Amino acid sequence: MGIEGPFWRAIAVYRVASLAYAVLFVLGAGGYARPVVSWSVIGVMAVWTVATLALYPAARRVPLLAADLLVTVACLLATPYAQGPADAAAGVMPLTATWVAGPVLAYGVAGGRRAGAAAAAVVSAADLWLRSGSGVELASLQVNGAVLLFLAGVVVGHVARLAREAEERMRRAVLMEAAGRERERLARGIHDSVLQVLALVQRRGAEIGGEAAELGRLAGEQEAALRALVQAPPITRAPDLAPTGLRGRLRPAFAARGTRAERRPGRLRRPGRPGAESGAGAEPYADLRDLLRPYGTARVTVSAPATPLPLPAATAREMAAAVGAALDNVVRHCPEGTRAWILAEEDDDAVVVTIRDDGPGIPDGRLEQAAREGRMGVARSIRGRVTDLGGTAAITSSPSGTEIELSVPAGEQA
Repeated sequence: MGIEGPFWRAIAVYRVASLAYAVLFVLGAGGYARPVVSWSVIGVMAVWTVATLALYPAARRVPLLAADLLVTVACLLATPYAQGPADAAAGVMPLTATWVAGPVLAYGVAGGRRAGAAAAAVVSAADLWLRSGSGVELASLQVNGAVLLFLAGVVVGHVARLAREAEERMRRAVLMEAAGRERERLARGIHDSVLQVLALVQRRGAEIGGEAAELGRLAGEQEAALRALVQAPPITRAPDLAPTGLRGRLRPAFAARGTRAERRPGRLRRPGRPGAESGAGAEPYADLRDLLRPYGTARVTVSAPATPLPLPAATAREMAAAVGAALDNVVRHCPEGTRAWILAEEDDDAVVVTIRDDGPGIPDGRLEQAAREGRMGVARSIRGRVTDLGGTAAITSSPSGTEIELSVPAGEQA
């Protein structure tokens, strides 16, 4: 039953209370002109009220909702057979009184505001037809009841939908918290066993030298990749963006990323963006953090905020590819053992990614010379990509290392 339970209990209380009001109304009118018909209709209303108390919400499917609406309209339309012409001419309240709002509320809870409005339209049409057929002038018809029915159906339906969405968000939050706790538990176990062993192999390999040193280096890379895996939030899908040259040098990080089908970017909507979370015409968003984390190795450190960095999926892929091109330059042109750092952050209305290394830097005029020789790695793979996205790429180099800052607008791209 979940969050809808209180709604159905409130509707049940309303049905019983409105039935009691209809009974008092008939008693006060002396049974109207035809008491047998009046009390027969009241009996049908009582039986159906008990039936709805037993059937809702477990069987709140279309047949039950349709039957609820039909029974209510039938009881409403039976009013002329119980009341006399004088009652009808005087505009006396129908025999069902406020009991007719029961199915409107049920439709609103079960189907939302549109379903509630549709049920209100049916009941209101029957009520207005009943009054107009009793000799009441069309211009003098009282529409207060119809307006109240519409308001009740729409408001209750909207609140019920909001309650369901809140319940779903709470359920997801509980699942995420449970997954986070389980992840922490597994991370502690891995740290006390596998990571310690890999760190020992790395240290001993460096001490022994020779082929053992290479084994120690590989163990260090695996340790860094595994440590990043247990520390980062779960990544269900991530794209395959690294250049071929870089992938070979960073094989441990990419080996843990799964098949190509599993590496398609995850989708989310930017916070605060209007509209449904999915649907036709909705542009997919990707969390840039998920696309950058696979680049982390023993010599590449990836730092990102705890909150998502959502960008249009195409923009995020291009940004990650530009970062991969920058790291590929570090692998190709810097000495063995050069370290690199990736920092991703959101600055006002822009997402900024900084790639820094501790290599020897880029000699003066080297980028211009590479462009003249036809090697356009920096010009096209980095600057070209970011410029096409409406962003900027700044390169600063010194003998102590190179820093590349990529910045793109955080909003949608054309």
